[in-house]
Amino acid sequence: MGRWDLKQVHGIGQSVRTCGIEAKRLAKQGFQVYEKGADDFVTDVDRTLDRYLSEIFTGQFPEDGVITEENDESIAQFWQPYSRLWCIDPLDGTQDFIKGDPGYAVMVGALVDRTPTAGWIHAPEYGHLYYGGPELGLWKCQDDGPPVALQIDRLTQSSTVIVGFRDYEKYGVALQAQIPSLQFDTRLGSFGLKVLEVIQGEAGLYVYFNNRVKVWDTVAPLALARTAGLMCCDLDGRPIRYTADSLSPTTLAHLQPIVIGWQPLVETWLPHLRSIVKPLIP
Repeated sequence: MGRWDLKQVHGIGQSVRTCGIEAKRLAKQGFQVYEKGADDFVTDVDRTLDRYLSEIFTGQFPEDGVITEENDESIAQFWQPYSRLWCIDPLDGTQDFIKGDPGYAVMVGALVDRTPTAGWIHAPEYGHLYYGGPELGLWKCQDDGPPVALQIDRLTQSSTVIVGFRDYEKYGVALQAQIPSLQFDTRLGSFGLKVLEVIQGEAGLYVYFNNRVKVWDTVAPLALARTAGLMCCDLDGRPIRYTADSLSPTTLAHLQPIVIGWQPLVETWLPHLRSIVKPLIP
């Protein structure tokens, strides 16, 4: 298993699952919502879980960097010479959580030498824990049951493209007009859970163009996507990178548009997406 110890892997999964269960419990008790920025919200549940996970990973991995969404000071650790960085999103899909919708998740990803190498994603409302990486394989647990191999659909010919609602508002008319054969899914929700839909063949592509998504949103999902064999690239077909020229230095937002899907579908639709979207990107 290389750098990963089985007991350690399961322990991380249990910590992530514990957070997910706590998020579901706290959702029923009520919570406060705060506005971090334009159309960007946080709850006191995000902050509570953020502190919990930060303490766990800082304590268990004192030689590693730990970056969490709700601790702005932790962003500086990304630029330090750590070999391994833990990238934590205590509630991926906060707006779904606020609305009482099920499409939120707790995510932890390991970025090793600037490469996503392992990820854990817990979907509390569904009771699913997904985890894996190139050295681990891909696994799914239902509630507290044993891990079973995650079913991957490499042969999907789905014409469904998952696209964020903000991107659809901006590019939807052009996309529908020029690629009428595609069906666009514009739900809110977790970046990680949308990537898992592509892995499992429920959608053909997931595209994200608006440069709001940050490293704690992507490391865990891309670790799973890369393990499954998905392409994770920008509109020019270049791999998604975690380098200084590819991220905002202050927010760690991705500067590359993101396309995730199986290679035959990406190769078919990428030229069309590029010709439609790139001229409209500021």
